[in-house]
Formats: sequence, structure tokens, C-alpha cells
Amino acid sequence: MRIGPHALRNNLLVAPMAGVTDRAFRRVCRGFGAGLAVSEMVTSQRGLWHSAKTRRRLDHEGEPAPVAVQIAGADPGMMAEAARFNAGRGAGIIDINMGCPAKKVCNAAAGSALLRDEALVGRILEAVVGAVDVPVTLKFRTGWDPQTRNAVRIARIAENAGIRMLTLHGRTRACGFSGHAEYDSIREVKRSTRLPVVANGDIRTPEQARRVLDYTGADGIMIGRAAHGRPWIFREVAHFLATGSRLPAPSVREAHATLVHHLHELYSLHGAGAGVRIARKHVHWYTSGLKGAAAFRAELNCQATCADQLAAVDRYFEGLAQDGERLHRVEEPQEW
Repeated sequence: MRIGPHALRNNLLVAPMAGVTDRAFRRVCRGFGAGLAVSEMVTSQRGLWHSAKTRRRLDHEGEPAPVAVQIAGADPGMMAEAARFNAGRGAGIIDINMGCPAKKVCNAAAGSALLRDEALVGRILEAVVGAVDVPVTLKFRTGWDPQTRNAVRIARIAENAGIRMLTLHGRTRACGFSGHAEYDSIREVKRSTRLPVVANGDIRTPEQARRVLDYTGADGIMIGRAAHGRPWIFREVAHFLATGSRLPAPSVREAHATLVHHLHELYSLHGAGAGVRIARKHVHWYTSGLKGAAAFRAELNCQATCADQLAAVDRYFEGLAQDGERLHRVEEPQEW
């Protein structure tokens, strides 16, 4: 799969998720075979670029190329300046956020709120494309609400503006993350544009990835929440798409080593205090559905230092290893 001059190793992308896809998460997912990992969204408000939070989001040390940075905002000039700023700091791809349904983003008329104003969408896309020499991509939703789906029109505006790739989440802004993603809109967009189209939304298993690609005709898939605590999903999907067979679940030893590596990445990026707090949700995801996970998480929440947190993780996984070589997780039912 290509995005402008960049040849990706495959067509599997990590979704940008605020509070999740920091450098640590991106590096772990890339290590398991994701072809691209898009950063958490960076605001177009210049005054916030040098805050500690934004500086961490702009930290790409050790990431393989191309680095993809998502920007968010509603003013064409500010978005163009944000694109130049991030390209100057090493971003090889600029992604524009028109998909976030969060109220604090939509209340600022950014994210998926922009889909109500197609003329403004066009101005923002043209301004950003014209501001940088790197390829610009767009992530968006199917519309403002189920009664006003306009994804095909947005896709045509994007193509005319010089956007190089589209990622479409199969829900409207009003849907948030409730219900089920629908893929008819993604199929319609793929049929209406010459641009590469990436399908996003509720893709949780290798089999589902195959069905979504076949149904929509999309060029790739983007995985978000299904990678929480399961970064190896990219390896599993890549193998299934190539062979039609499932890989076995990771061994307890591999899952343990992956989590410990992820924790060290978090401590390095965020510092010891914040790293321990942020790590708790990741440990929760890694252990969800595993034997004794609830009691373990209660214990984990009492650990206040990196050393104590790591020791608790070691004890838990040593116990799992005594029960079997491979992870045994209760799988969620497939929804499509």
C-alpha cells in the first residue's frame, strides 16, 4: 500500500486514539506488523504546541518512517500552520481529523462537526494540502447523523483538494461508538473515488477484517479499540489475509514480555508517576478476559511505583504460565 511516496509494509493501520496511541503504543503495534500508526491528534492552536501534553504527542523518537501526525481544528489558516509545524518536526504524513465525535472537539466545530459544513471542509483540505510537501490524508465519518450521511460528497471534495488517502469510520458523529459500524457507506465511497480508501470501525478479528475488505473493496483497514491490550492483532490479521488460516494465540511468555516492554516505553515517555497511572488502563486491556484478572487489577491499582507495578505483573503472568502455555481469553462475539 502506498501513501504518496511512502510504500507501507502492508495495508493495516493503527487508528489515532486520544490518550492511547502515544509513542509507546505506536511502537509496540508497529513491532507486531502494523504498516502505519497515526499519532494522537495534535491541536491547531499554536499556543498549546509547547505544552507538556503536546510535546509528548510530538515525540517520535525511535519510530520507523513514515511518521504520521493527525491535526485537528476548524480554521483553514491555523490548520495549514499546524501542518507546516508538524512536517518541519519530521512528520512524513499529515492526517486531518474530521472523525472525532468527542463533545469537546465537536463543540469547537472541529472533528466530525466539520461534516456539517462542506464548503469549510474544502477550504481546510485545500489549505493544508497547499501548505506542505508531504502527503495529506483525511479521516472522517459517514456524516453528522444517520439522516444526513454525506461521505461520498466529502470524498469527492477531498479528491479535488489533493488528499492522498481516505479513512472512513462506519458511523456518523451522532452515533459516537454505540451500535454497530456499517460498511455500505465505505463501499459507496470506494466506488466513487480513485483514492485509496481505508475501512475503520468494529474490526476485531482476522475473519472480520477479511469480510470488510471483501465487502467494501477498501484498500486497507484501520484498527483501533481491538488493539487495546492486543497489539499482536496486526500480526494475526496479516497472517490470515495472506494464508486464510489463524495463528495460535500468543504464548503467556510472549504476552508477558510484550506488556513489560510496553510498560517500560510508557515510563520512559511519561515519567515514573504519570507512567504508572497511564499504564493501569493498558494492563487492564492486556489482561481482560484472562483468569483471575479482576483480582489482579484490584491489586495492581494499589501499586504506586514502577518497580511495584512490574513486580505485580510478573507475579500474575507467572501464575498464568502454570495453567498453560498460551493465553486463554474469553472472546467477544463477532458483530458483523
